[in-house]
Amino acid sequence: MKKEELLKVYRTMKTIRSFEERCDKEFMQGNIPGFVHLYAGQEAVAVGICSHLSDEDKIGSTHRGHGHCIAKGCDVKGMMHEIMGKADGLCKGKGGSMHIADLSKGMLGANAIVGGAPPTAVGAALTAKTLGNKTVAIAFSGDGASNQGTTFEAMNMAVVLQVPAIFVFENNGYGEHTGADYAVGSKDIAGRAEGFGLPTYKVDGTDFFDVYETAGKAIKDAREGKGPSVIEAEAVRFGGHFIGDPQNYRAEGELDKLREEKDCLKIFRAKVVTDFDIKEEELDGIDKEVETLIDETAKSGISAPMPDAKELNSDVYLNY
Repeated sequence: MKKEELLKVYRTMKTIRSFEERCDKEFMQGNIPGFVHLYAGQEAVAVGICSHLSDEDKIGSTHRGHGHCIAKGCDVKGMMHEIMGKADGLCKGKGGSMHIADLSKGMLGANAIVGGAPPTAVGAALTAKTLGNKTVAIAFSGDGASNQGTTFEAMNMAVVLQVPAIFVFENNGYGEHTGADYAVGSKDIAGRAEGFGLPTYKVDGTDFFDVYETAGKAIKDAREGKGPSVIEAEAVRFGGHFIGDPQNYRAEGELDKLREEKDCLKIFRAKVVTDFDIKEEELDGIDKEVETLIDETAKSGISAPMPDAKELNSDVYLNY
């Protein structure tokens, strides 16, 4: 990757991190309604995969979808306003944190249904195959969704129809509050997926370059008509299942250790400063620019108008 591309990657990952940290703050101050599930810690997965995609490629997300949205190019201001329930949000304030969508960017939507993205992605991939437009569809799921029947059916159908779908399992160790080492019977999400007859890969989800290189191969193969694949990314979740989760299921000192040793932004910074012509000062400059952007975005969201009551029933059903 060229220097400009690496700086863009860092800017996107930093934007996700800062966005999530600000969402945490605004939620605790009462400026965000509903439940919020933060993506902080997993930035290298979303950015490593979406760096290969265009607006025409499609992704389906999860309840923890802010990072996927930003990595796919969704407007950060529109996202913050949406999460705050404001009229000028990406979905006019009606989707909120768990249901952000932007079809102009190929973002089919965050999804509160565990295992909801895989069937949607197969549909999008079937469209791509039918039209022959060389696009792909990505289904982001967590380790919890890897146990769902919808996910199994979607992988099987993708193989049977040989569609350009990639199933990405972000294994952050917890399905809500339950450890993956307990809930995944085989202890191996990628290995289990092989039984459906498609190639599988395991990557270090804290290492952008590992994710990027593996995703590049899987996406290239899908575009060339070689069918679907699975990527299991072993990641870390810096927060609880939702903001306010007491996390009593965590071991003492677990989070402190993860933040010190498994922070994908720290790992990325160390690599590009050592191996590429990038200086710490350049990355620090990006940090400041991103923090300013997120601060302005949050303040504008707080002052933005709520949807008019007359809009309650608009955009609810699609009439053919």
